[in-house]
Amino acid sequence: MVWKKSLFAAVAALLLFTGCGKNQEVTEFNKPALYWYKKIAESISSGNMDKADEYYISLKSEHMLSPLMPTAIMILAHAHMQEEEYLLASYYWDEYNKRYADEGSREYTEFMKLKASFLGIKDVYKDQKLIMDSINRAKIYLLRYPGSKYTPLVNSILVRLHMSQYLLNENIAALYDRTGKPEAAKIYRAKNKHSLVEMTDITPPAQGFLGKIFD
Repeated sequence: MVWKKSLFAAVAALLLFTGCGKNQEVTEFNKPALYWYKKIAESISSGNMDKADEYYISLKSEHMLSPLMPTAIMILAHAHMQEEEYLLASYYWDEYNKRYADEGSREYTEFMKLKASFLGIKDVYKDQKLIMDSINRAKIYLLRYPGSKYTPLVNSILVRLHMSQYLLNENIAALYDRTGKPEAAKIYRAKNKHSLVEMTDITPPAQGFLGKIFD
């Protein structure tokens, strides 16, 4: 897509002429938008994402209407994805969607939001709500963009999420069996009766099972 090519060209050009800057406190005020934009790129290139986020706040507070804002948000979203900081990446995808996404870009940004949500699942026991939210987000995406080029990936995400949910329910049921609570075990096995997957479809996963789709 033309806008994506323009984005990556802008990022590459910006990093070339800014280089890697030294860390410093954000104490400047009333700077041009391009100044903050350069500082964001310098911080990303030096691996200081905290500072990049601070410079974004300065850009946003001083130059909300700057044409540099959409690209800055997109750069930060991708950078946080690269650093596996998926919660912060989701924040920036939301920022972009709320302020700048149009019909041509929303299909991509909403897919990236789903991807960030999916990859943010680190522990199926602790992230049960995130799993459920990601399943709902994937279903909505498939309904909203039936002909999307990302449909195969979204379907793969959805299958893996259903597998993780199935295994979670089965593991909890097995725990209740071991502790002499068969009625509680039945409740969790009943949740799997309407699952889109069955145990015969699932190979018990090694660590990192959910994210393997993007390896």
